[in-house]
Amino acid sequence: MTKEKRLYLPSESEDFQATIRARQVEQDVYFSTDPRDLGWIAENIPCQAACPALTNVPGYIRTIFEERYGRSYELNRFVNLLPGVLGRICSRPCEPACRHGWEGNGEPVAICRLKRSAADLKPLGHRITEEMFGPSGKSVAVVGSGPAGLGAAHDLAILGHKVVMFESLAEPGGMLRYGIPAFRLPRDVLATEIGNLLRLGVDLHCNTRVGKDVDIEDLMKQHDAVILAAGTLKPNRIKMPGAGLPGVYTGLEFMMRVNAGEKIAVGDVVHVIGGGYTAMDCARTAMRLGARRAIINVLGTEDFLQVEKHELFEVKLERGEVRGLVSIQAVLGKDRVEGVRFKRNRLGGFLPNGERDGIPIEGSDFEEPAGAVILAIGQQPDAEFIGAGVNKSERGRPTADPKTFMTSRPGLFLAGDFMTGAATIIKAIASGRRTAWKADEYMMGRQRKKLVTRHEKAGILRERSWDFIARQEAPTLKPAERGQGDGFGEVEQGYDSAPAREESKRCYLCYLKFEIDVGRCIYCRWCIDVAPKDCIKLARGVKFKEDGSYAGIEATEDWREVAAIAIDNKECIRCGACLKICPVQCIDVVKVELIEQPVAERPRR
Repeated sequence: MTKEKRLYLPSESEDFQATIRARQVEQDVYFSTDPRDLGWIAENIPCQAACPALTNVPGYIRTIFEERYGRSYELNRFVNLLPGVLGRICSRPCEPACRHGWEGNGEPVAICRLKRSAADLKPLGHRITEEMFGPSGKSVAVVGSGPAGLGAAHDLAILGHKVVMFESLAEPGGMLRYGIPAFRLPRDVLATEIGNLLRLGVDLHCNTRVGKDVDIEDLMKQHDAVILAAGTLKPNRIKMPGAGLPGVYTGLEFMMRVNAGEKIAVGDVVHVIGGGYTAMDCARTAMRLGARRAIINVLGTEDFLQVEKHELFEVKLERGEVRGLVSIQAVLGKDRVEGVRFKRNRLGGFLPNGERDGIPIEGSDFEEPAGAVILAIGQQPDAEFIGAGVNKSERGRPTADPKTFMTSRPGLFLAGDFMTGAATIIKAIASGRRTAWKADEYMMGRQRKKLVTRHEKAGILRERSWDFIARQEAPTLKPAERGQGDGFGEVEQGYDSAPAREESKRCYLCYLKFEIDVGRCIYCRWCIDVAPKDCIKLARGVKFKEDGSYAGIEATEDWREVAAIAIDNKECIRCGACLKICPVQCIDVVKVELIEQPVAERPRR
């Protein structure tokens, strides 16, 4: 652990904290790599643990309450790099994990919308800062400029390497630009945040396809490492009659052509096959292109689809339809699409992704008219350009060491969807950054960045009444307004400052660690009596996991076994009632945050 002295100024709060705000307290700040501290964050800040990028959710939400929007934006950008983008289109794995959404606690905090608030409300003159390393003399090629490639390029540039990026399409962004419609992600927001990453000196080459315009062998010779973050540009296809007719599109092809500016004629009725996010986007886009009906056909039922309920709501609000328990059998037509033949299904078992399978029922065929059919059934990496010399899976995908992300060929790394198959944007960014760190370690011969916990004393930062604030709804365009202009204006409008601040109050601030000093505690039990939740317990011991991290409290009701009165931070709602009532002031509050730190080089002997 390392320590530093600093002047601690308590954050803004409400009237009952006036005495805390009036004082300045000199306090130790220390950093730790103890597995018990790292494990405490994983156990007690479930939103951060659920985020693949490990975003400091309580930290950025608290600074929104303080109306320090620029700081909130930077706390996001330190790890997820694209706050304005993710605040609109993230799959939000943090929100189902939010403790405010646990039984009896209400609805989860609108974490994703608050991320967008940080981006939207930051000052126009906000200055982005980066903690840059000195030039390393090393060079890295990054293939692909989607979220994984951007994440890798950013961190490699921060670490002092020369970065050359190759993109096969006309502009950077990958599926962010070509796979997601503008009504969900405005292109000016995307361009600004990509520009903030590329400005670090990344040398970008668009319209350059590795394997055709540039040979991968040349890249391996010219650079100290190569990272393949080429995404999943090879659509999955169904072998069936009529699949090659004009008017049949893959989901990826359809969205890429529309996002490139093409006005595709889709007819009156569009059938979308598949139930993922791309299928939802295709249906909503088809309605904007003039379809009278857009029907999303899925094998199972919508109850088991792995998309947010919010996305399903928006589809239906725009008159899209979701039809379950059907399997496509053939596309009908002579010179182009005229109809579709389906079979009805019965529910089968669960698929690996958590959805329910659908099993076709013989003799249940039926036909429907169609002006277009969109096969949004996923895509996979196109790895043909790699050639021989790299280990591949049975499906022909290149494989990498799960710890180093390096392939069987030294210096050749994988990142994002190209390594894992199609996943989420936030997972791709996190993967790109992790691969960059491992590539840096490979080139430099040692680890140069690490995750540590930062500990600092804090005061009471919440009021109990905030627990009963209702989740703030974000304004959206009315359905009748969504077809105006070109029909691709942004649908969700985001919070203004007032609802953003009100929503920020709902966060439990799980990064605050409440601790009872056993040496000062007089076992009066006042804290237990006043606690609104079952979060303070008589304890006979503490349980630990194999890695040394904290696992929980061994509670008891027998005073003969009591070793301490302990606070269960997983149940604590940070109301501060115990802190205010304690007669001997034996309860401390420490803010614990996960941060990235350079690793000091050991002096040579």
